[in-house]
Amino acid sequence: MPKSAPLITPVLVAGCTILLISFAIRASFGVFQIPIAEEFNWPRAEFSLAIAIQNLAWGIGQPIFGAMAEKVGDRRAIILGAIVYAAGLVLSSFAVSPQTHQLYEVLVGFGIAGTGFGVILAVVGRASSDENRSMSLAIATAAGSAGQVFGAPLAEWMLGFLNWQSVFLVFAVTILAVLVMLPLIRSPEPASRAELEESMGAILGKAFRDPSYTLIFLGFFSCGYQLAFITAHFPALVTEMCGPIMPGGVLHSIGITTTSALGAVAISVIGLANIGGTLMAGWLGKRYSKKYLLAGIYTARTFVAAAFMLTPITPGTVLLFSVAMGSLWLATVPLTSGLVAHLYGLRYMGTLYGIVFFSHQLGSFLGVWLGGRLYDATGDYTLVWWIGVGVGAFSAIVHLPIKERRLVAA
Repeated sequence: MPKSAPLITPVLVAGCTILLISFAIRASFGVFQIPIAEEFNWPRAEFSLAIAIQNLAWGIGQPIFGAMAEKVGDRRAIILGAIVYAAGLVLSSFAVSPQTHQLYEVLVGFGIAGTGFGVILAVVGRASSDENRSMSLAIATAAGSAGQVFGAPLAEWMLGFLNWQSVFLVFAVTILAVLVMLPLIRSPEPASRAELEESMGAILGKAFRDPSYTLIFLGFFSCGYQLAFITAHFPALVTEMCGPIMPGGVLHSIGITTTSALGAVAISVIGLANIGGTLMAGWLGKRYSKKYLLAGIYTARTFVAAAFMLTPITPGTVLLFSVAMGSLWLATVPLTSGLVAHLYGLRYMGTLYGIVFFSHQLGSFLGVWLGGRLYDATGDYTLVWWIGVGVGAFSAIVHLPIKERRLVAA
């Protein structure tokens, strides 16, 4: 019998490391919401807009970096992404006005695009065998979530003895350190002859004329809205709306004595729970219909988010919500990227997934910006939260008509 291809490869290890560090930094931005606003006396909407612009730039940059990787090489795209990421962090540390901070977050967003899912998942997908691809994409996605486990708490810890500007500089050096993994990025091109002979324009034309691609694009919007809003605003929401942490309780005994610390830990718990949820999604994606799994995930998110707002917000419900939402957090990513690869092939997966991911980042922009805007207008996050519940239900519905048939041999 032929020997099966190994699941863990050097490309997968390198990709996981890059995603882990890139997303650890990205997931920490919500921790800076209150310190930056208080230092400069900015309205909450100003820093929210900066994070929203970062997410939008990430979405715009994703298909650009995906196409760049497919044209000039994965390594060059990742190098440029890391340099731009670091430059954005350094410049942001010197920003003293909302406008300059928002401008520099464009660079951070493009840097995340060059070191994030669009480029790395395409590399991992091309380097994986057919039998291992779904699980490899899930492992890489889970690595990004692992960064979230320690990113926000690490930022909160460093803010205890460094100002936020210094933390940004430390993060800039850290993202450049991922370049030591580049020698392991040697991705083969397991594309069919038909794929190699077709141009990018021909493949894009097929995808754009396919209603299923449009539905995937629309469905990914709510994922971005919910995830970006929670990442950017949940620590502040917990700090301001959660009931007190009781002295002598379990949380108090392990060092979580303030709601501010609980907010950072909640982001970490979401990331921790997501590791298991994402790996499970990859396992299920190999065996069951991806569109129905995606519809189920968005339906579950809708119920979890609604239940959280309908119950009193206490330390206990914060942690329960974090576990439940975390198990669904990035489970959509290996399924969505795997669905794109299944329908349209591997040759231009980075570009095609990057375009779909732009919808995700449009949702991210709206979730983060609207969170700050409506907070300043109403004094809390209730209205923007319920909008997220609605768009989650919308995504569950639009995935159902997708036809899982291949337009390009993969």
